[in-house]
Amino acid sequence: MRSTLLSRRDLDFLLYEWLRVDELTKRPRFAEHSRETFDGVLELCEQLANRYFATHNKKSDAHEPTFDGQTVTVIPEVKEALDAFAAADLLSMGMDAELGGAQLPMTVAQAAFGWLSAANMSTAGYVMLTIANANLLAQFGTDEQIDAFVRPMLAGRFSGTMALSETQAGSSLADITTRAEPRDDGTYRLFGSKMWISGAEHEMTENIVNLVLAKIPGGPAGTKGISLFIVPKFLPGPDGPEEAVGERNDIVLAGLNHKMGQRGITNTVLNFGEGVHRPGGEPGAVGFLVGEAHRGISYMFHMMNEARLGVGMGAVSLGYTGYLKSLAYARDRPQGRPVTAKDPSAPQIPIIEHADVKRMLLAQKSYVEGGLALALYCANLVDLQRTAESAEEADVVKLLLGMLTPVAKSWPSQWCLEANSLAIQVLGGYGYSREYDVEQHYRDNRLNAIHEGTHGIQSLDLLGRKVTERNGAGLAAFADAVSVTVRTAETAGGDTAELAARLDEAVRRLVSVTATMFSSGDIDAALANSVAYLEAFGHIVVAWMWLQQVAACHGRDGDFYDGKRQAARFFFRYELPKTASQLDLLESLDRTTLDMSDSWF
Repeated sequence: MRSTLLSRRDLDFLLYEWLRVDELTKRPRFAEHSRETFDGVLELCEQLANRYFATHNKKSDAHEPTFDGQTVTVIPEVKEALDAFAAADLLSMGMDAELGGAQLPMTVAQAAFGWLSAANMSTAGYVMLTIANANLLAQFGTDEQIDAFVRPMLAGRFSGTMALSETQAGSSLADITTRAEPRDDGTYRLFGSKMWISGAEHEMTENIVNLVLAKIPGGPAGTKGISLFIVPKFLPGPDGPEEAVGERNDIVLAGLNHKMGQRGITNTVLNFGEGVHRPGGEPGAVGFLVGEAHRGISYMFHMMNEARLGVGMGAVSLGYTGYLKSLAYARDRPQGRPVTAKDPSAPQIPIIEHADVKRMLLAQKSYVEGGLALALYCANLVDLQRTAESAEEADVVKLLLGMLTPVAKSWPSQWCLEANSLAIQVLGGYGYSREYDVEQHYRDNRLNAIHEGTHGIQSLDLLGRKVTERNGAGLAAFADAVSVTVRTAETAGGDTAELAARLDEAVRRLVSVTATMFSSGDIDAALANSVAYLEAFGHIVVAWMWLQQVAACHGRDGDFYDGKRQAARFFFRYELPKTASQLDLLESLDRTTLDMSDSWF
């Protein structure tokens, strides 16, 4: 029976026939691995997803965490799943061997984790945040901080969060007001409040390690004055991390937020320094500075970039499972007859035989398989950058990854959400009922459009920073990478060469329009339609992903490969042409939004 979470056949194609991740084992970091170990991790995560995560997905949605003023209660199945994942030693699967990690390529780890996200996005969220938190501290923390916090997280004893947003600041981190006052013992006392913090209160682990952005009084204004602190729920015990944790830190849960989706993960409002819990009798939450003062944003971007790729993969996973479930339904649901059939007594046909249902399924397939390719391609870039054999190779890969990261977060959270919408429509009236999974998948996925920054924020990062830095070196690296694919595809001839010509034309137009936008000197107009730029860029990127997949299918026969080729045709014929009108708008430096007056609304 085929899985309705993800397609293992598709994962194998992307990992081994396209990206050839088994060749990473030739690099020293991954030399201890083989395809057998990669497959073992994929199979283990699929088993855990089916046994521990998928089984309570609907229950955790229906029974959200509750707070009685003292304690947060989460259904017990969530802890069972987290414990099972930790017991399998998977929390450290991508970490260095010296920390007890398996040093798996991120490409494989990302693919494996996709099973969990597809099965239960909320429960997987606790895991994703903990891993990203541990990765940041392993990179920038002291040996003492790693021993006290990272190792217990990797063992499953502690969990981790990231605490950035505040009610008055939202995504404008320069305006945060949480302050960190230094103390003579080298610690800091934090005062302030954080909003929308996922996973920051529960009873499922011994401790919760919050990574908190705050400002040290007297520091520079804006983001240059932000520092990063470890602010645990419980302070370390006097005899180190192996001892039971110490006294409660001065952190208070002000309440739980209740969102439309991903209801199984606690979403909190945290207050620091209210004096309710007073370590040593002094108010203020005890915080431990990570790295140097005033460099918190640069450190946090390590976790934020990892989280952006994780959010994108989560969006893909939810879109993918919705697609597979609607596909299974369409094959089994008889309704109607062919439009040319004249006999009303003729038997009904499965709805998958109707052209419009095929359209909706093909659109979903093009979105989710294109999005999965993008997510794994970016993960592979992380592996290539980390193991680059020269500074030049590392620089080119870094440039390309920087360009693709905002796309890898935003494109799946828009278009794999559209796949979820189409899945609901394929099921008809049943799709809108809670008895079927697809309506929950839509609600869960809708949150990914705001997680780790809205489309608007990602678009400004892409157009306002990544495209312009180093005189357009990132855009040039992207265009060069696409040209390599185009030249390879052209040699295949036929339909593949035709798709290559279309992509080549789109990329050339993108580069030309980008130059026009910035040569005008009107930066406000250039950035006003940055979301349109992100959408056009994203569609061109995913068309590139599809052309690479078609090239990997060259000379191979069978339904799987024919399905890949047909989905690519759909994307190039139905989706890629949409970029033309968007590029026209961008090239005109349209000021409609800029010139709109508040009083006209």
